[in-house]
Amino acid sequence: MTPDTAPDAVPDGVPDPAEDAAPDAEMIAAPDAAADDAPDAAGDDAQDEAGDAAPESETDAPLVELRDVTRSFPGPPEVQALKGVNLSIEAGEYISIVGPSGSGKSTMLNILGLLDRPSVGEYRLTGALTGSLSEDERAAVRARMVGFVFQSFHLLPHRSVLDNVLLPMLYSGIPRDEREQRARTVLERVGLGHRIDFLPGTLSGGERQRVAVARAVVSAPRMLLADEPTGNLDAVSSGEVMELFEELNRDGLTLILITHDPLVAARAHRSLRITDGRLHEVEAGSDADVEVEVEVA
Repeated sequence: MTPDTAPDAVPDGVPDPAEDAAPDAEMIAAPDAAADDAPDAAGDDAQDEAGDAAPESETDAPLVELRDVTRSFPGPPEVQALKGVNLSIEAGEYISIVGPSGSGKSTMLNILGLLDRPSVGEYRLTGALTGSLSEDERAAVRARMVGFVFQSFHLLPHRSVLDNVLLPMLYSGIPRDEREQRARTVLERVGLGHRIDFLPGTLSGGERQRVAVARAVVSAPRMLLADEPTGNLDAVSSGEVMELFEELNRDGLTLILITHDPLVAARAHRSLRITDGRLHEVEAGSDADVEVEVEVA
């Protein structure tokens, strides 16, 4: 998580869930170098696990549904990072979530990405309850259904662009003989087909973020969670990355952006604001900094 979104009003001495969850998110998005030598059989095992772990879904259910979700952290005093959140997101929506540091944005992203669990309430994914899934089952579902893009890219510096995009497929059940072609195809789509053998350190910030986007979508997830994806980019690169996100959304990918930038937030079809752990809709066409006092139902 980014430095300005990681704190979620957690008092001194209490572990920050955003910090605890970040390695898991990074592992799914870009496995640690320790996995570099993992045998291809790991991907075959992951394919079986992903299928076994997939919760039974309801065809007409929203893609994401939070029901009275509260996330509390022990004190003293106890801190409620999220308070009674209700949220429904249909497949294919394009949503931005804005709010000040410490408002609960990172906690929200962690719960949506199956990196954390609600203290109270339900999280349903395609209509299926996620609360009863084991950690291994959650990791398998996360690898198959959720893509992550972070402000700091989280690319493996000593692996090529192609390798960075290939690695997540070891964990998402993509058959071995499909992986390289899928990686090459998605890199062509993000405009980096001519950079497949480059190391991340030789790329511009905008190119590195496009590699991160390619890595996030190569496994064909249902939902993409982007945490301040333009925070480290100049205006031109930010525009290019946002256009890429919007192209993916037009093709049906559900897109959820967490951002401090009102211009980025305003591009979304639907904007939400989180303040002191409570979620509100933002009026269509209004500045993302203007809160509407109607809690999301």
